[in-house]
Amino acid sequence: MNDKIDNSPVSNGKALFWLVVTTVLWGGSFVFNKIGFREIPPVMFLFLRFLLATIVMGLICIPRLRQVNLEIIKKGGLLGMALAAANLSFVIGVNGTTVTRAGFLNNLFVLIVPLLCFIIWRDKVDRLTFAGIFLAAFGIGGLASGGGFSHGDLYSTICALFIAIHIIAVSRLLRSGDVYLVTLSQFATVTAIGGILTVILPEQPFHIGPVSAGALLYCAIFPTVICFTLQNTFQRYTTPTRAGLIYTLDPVWSMLGGFVLLGERLNTREWLGCGLIFGAVAVPLLVKLSIERRAVGHYRSQTSE
Repeated sequence: MNDKIDNSPVSNGKALFWLVVTTVLWGGSFVFNKIGFREIPPVMFLFLRFLLATIVMGLICIPRLRQVNLEIIKKGGLLGMALAAANLSFVIGVNGTTVTRAGFLNNLFVLIVPLLCFIIWRDKVDRLTFAGIFLAAFGIGGLASGGGFSHGDLYSTICALFIAIHIIAVSRLLRSGDVYLVTLSQFATVTAIGGILTVILPEQPFHIGPVSAGALLYCAIFPTVICFTLQNTFQRYTTPTRAGLIYTLDPVWSMLGGFVLLGERLNTREWLGCGLIFGAVAVPLLVKLSIERRAVGHYRSQTSE
């Protein structure tokens, strides 16, 4: 159990910095989605976002396109369906609640991943995770008592489930193959699903002005294409526990963005609910990180004797 990869070309500090940058960009997506929805309906915004992301990723992948095969398309298609479900519930959730509440509810995926692994594969779930789930339930209750539990809150919680499903699917399906091409296939799948839904759903008026166009461009480039690149480049140079702990910063940035750019405010019970959810996710990871460090220290002391 190494706290970093031996002979790694990237230091822990550099990996930490870029993964934190990733959380900042992800947190910003909550705010810019909310801003974009003022002029563009959520599902159409989703379609246009991934259409742009597919074009950009396609340009990046031009030297690799000859390597596309049925396996890559199949993997990308399966992952894309999970990603589409996560993003569809995300846009509906953000549209129906505050970005602060959506950010903390989305972050529940950290607890849902091990729970799903237990349900599907009977993987062992430690007591810390169960304690976190128990604490998160109180946090959701705090949010509900502080301002009700809207359909947006419900979809933001459902989004956490689909994020967890997507993460598990990635870990199972991306053990081989070109990550960039699979990602391109993922983005194209989400674009196709978003396009179909845009056609099927009742037509809604929309207008793409300078502000919504900027929000759309941000969401297509930064939390989609760039975050993918940063995550896949630097996450491998740290432990899963550290990475998970870094990703708990997502709702912090979305909360700050909501405060500064959207004027959102929380009442006392909402603060309590968000704090409990944050603690439910972060505290088990902090304890696990402490255990990892002690184990590494013990291993090094044994090998140095």
